[in-house]
Amino acid sequence: QLQLVESGGDLVQPGGSLRLSCAASGFTLDAYAIGWFRQAPGKEREGVSCISSSGGVVHYAAFVKGRFTLSKDNAKNRVYLQMNSLKPEDTAVYYCAAAPRPHCKGYGLSLWDSWGQGTQVTVSS
Repeated sequence: QLQLVESGGDLVQPGGSLRLSCAASGFTLDAYAIGWFRQAPGKEREGVSCISSSGGVVHYAAFVKGRFTLSKDNAKNRVYLQMNSLKPEDTAVYYCAAAPRPHCKGYGLSLWDSWGQGTQVTVSS
């Protein structure tokens, strides 16, 4: 059974850092593109970053570019989202998603087959 589990969410002060992890089971990540999304209260889920199956191509949404770094460890079957210089507007539930293809092809929710349960990130002083 294909499963994604996110972890690493926490309460952090503005300017702080967190590293989110997405662990895959039931399949190997080397055949899957992985995306990270977030959903703030009252808002639609939005794409944050995505990485190709090989890990060689990474895309970032404009609002996180230069602050977030996405990486993939196919040997450990995990994806990591390093988040630096966090802002209160980064507060949201963060989700990882997987699709069985080499490349991201965008953040449309219907493009992604499997989703984790989410991890809460709160940025507040």
